[in-house]
Amino acid sequence: MTATGEELVPARGGPWWWARWRSAVLDVGLALVSALECGLEGIPFARDAGIPVAAGVVFGVLAGAVLVVRRKWPVAVVLVTIAVTPAQMGFLMGVVGLYTLAASELPRRIIGSLAGMSLLGTAIVTFVRVRQDMARGELTIGDWFVPFASITTALGVTAPPVLLGLYIGARRRLMESLRERADSLERELQLLAERAEERAEWARNEERTRIAREMHDVVAHRVSLMVVHAAALQAVARKDPEKAVKNAALVGDMGRQALTELREMLGVLRAGSEPAGAARSERVSVPPLAAVGAAAAAAASRAADGEEGAAEGPCLAEIEELVGQSAAAGMVVDLSVEGESRSYAPEVESTAYRVVQEALTNVHKHAAGAKTYVRLAHRASEIAMQVENEPPPRAASSAGLPSGGNGLVGMKERVSALGGVFVSGPTEAGGFRVSAVIPASAEAP
Repeated sequence: MTATGEELVPARGGPWWWARWRSAVLDVGLALVSALECGLEGIPFARDAGIPVAAGVVFGVLAGAVLVVRRKWPVAVVLVTIAVTPAQMGFLMGVVGLYTLAASELPRRIIGSLAGMSLLGTAIVTFVRVRQDMARGELTIGDWFVPFASITTALGVTAPPVLLGLYIGARRRLMESLRERADSLERELQLLAERAEERAEWARNEERTRIAREMHDVVAHRVSLMVVHAAALQAVARKDPEKAVKNAALVGDMGRQALTELREMLGVLRAGSEPAGAARSERVSVPPLAAVGAAAAAAASRAADGEEGAAEGPCLAEIEELVGQSAAAGMVVDLSVEGESRSYAPEVESTAYRVVQEALTNVHKHAAGAKTYVRLAHRASEIAMQVENEPPPRAASSAGLPSGGNGLVGMKERVSALGGVFVSGPTEAGGFRVSAVIPASAEAP
């Protein structure tokens, strides 16, 4: 972070009203020179005024020393300069005082008034002195020289310090304004960076949740069916060898499908959108987390058969096959479809499929042997699905499937993301019901 004006201010510090010691030393030095000048000029002034020389010197020293307060009271310095102008002293004090006054933050009308008074006073005093010199015969130039000398001297003493002070003051205010803008811009950039970091962290958390949900949906269902088939295989291995062979084949198919989908998911997480089979020597660009999440969702939504050329994402047409897999695992499941089947947006069909899939997986885990009803309704502006199971029989054996407690949460997140409604809970008969309604506004043409 750069060092701005706000950070530099605390480092400054001088005595009394000075911001820096350097400024104090400069003002004290100018005051000493001005006091010396006015003290010397006080000698001829005392002789002309008919007062003691010591009084004139003291008066000059005191008047010149006023320059030490030029930064705090520039108006007072200029007024003192105007007051001692008839005594023809205070040249340095007048020049420095006018410069300080013009460079200060005082209103322009005050600066203009005091500068005009100083200009007028200098012109009058010069006019009188030149006339006196001409009257005494010290100057033999024409009468035109008197106004010319007075105006030229007044402008030469007053205009340069005033113009220089106005320029320095404007430049100083511009620099302060730029410094304040830089400070403000730095604070805004810091705030934007903090907000960007917060948004990035939020996006990372969202993508982590999304990837976890996709992996859960991809693996959990097939692994659950594998465990169910393995339990059935163990039960009939000796009694019915043919059925045991059939169950073993099903377990193998399920395992290969789960491995295929898991391998696709891990490939997406490792290489992002890199085509499969790319040479290792090719340079791989690591995609951002959002792209990984999107690609992971696409890979997780692929059909279970794994055939090349198949459309991405499971569709409602595969619900019957999904139900058949659960029936093959020993579940008594009834599928009913209401309304005319039609095509929906891919994300709608994928979500509907995942809801039914996860609900059947939960039946395998928590209600083995229970009769299950799967209902799918195609309506005018929405699609509704419901999976309800009866209470499991007491004699049913449990396959010992673990539960992470994320299935219902993932289903609700999927449905809510599409603007739908998700409800789940136990039934009065002792079973469990999962219902979801998804708007069909994004219906595919």
